Amino acid sequence: MSTKEAYKQKIEAELELVQARLAEFKAEVKSAGADIQIKYSEHVNKLEKMADATKEKLKELDAASEDTWEHLKQGVESAWDTLSTAVHDTVSKFKK
Repeated sequence: MSTKEAYKQKIEAELELVQARLAEFKAEVKSAGADIQIKYSEHVNKLEKMADATKEKLKELDAASEDTWEHLKQGVESAWDTLSTAVHDTVSKFKK
């Protein structure tokens, strides 16, 4: 397995975990009161868009050659870090 493929699989696995957590969060919001649903539905939509952006970066990385994928790695890392932090922060705020 190439380094590129191993990295891609690592990010895909982490993305799956975040998407599972996001699905749990959506269910929690859905079962909450109307005020909470209104407040957090915007956050959920934003997080889903961030997840989509991370997937797109991962597709770009996958399409890159073995020689050039390292240049795209920073974009994937940035998108992943932003998504991961946003999910954590949003869920933490909801729990308070």
